[in-house]
Amino acid sequence: MNWWDPQVIPVVLLCGAAAAFLGSPVVVWFLSHVESPDPDGIELPGGRWIGLLERIGTFAAVLVGSAPALALVVAVKGLGRYPELRTAKNSAVSERFIIGTFASILWACAWAGVARLVIHLLG
Repeated sequence: MNWWDPQVIPVVLLCGAAAAFLGSPVVVWFLSHVESPDPDGIELPGGRWIGLLERIGTFAAVLVGSAPALALVVAVKGLGRYPELRTAKNSAVSERFIIGTFASILWACAWAGVARLVIHLLG
């Protein structure tokens, strides 16, 4: 696959933008349907920016077919949040972190799949 093909670049950019920027409302929607909402309204700092970067990294890793890169994205996020999750007084914070992370990753994977399919169909 030629990544610099004039037909491929717009597909990657459009699907990547959808994965990154439309993922936040999807994650918020998922979290609004969690049975045990966080009663204290605690939100981990920088969550939206971290989620955005997570979706970009996930999209890129899946698009190029790199499982180690995807594992690195998940590991960095988990290890980066570990101190906050370990000291959280409410288990709902950890639950929301896991649900939000999975929703975000699945959203980015779906868009990477769409991009790969369109690129394949373009030939």
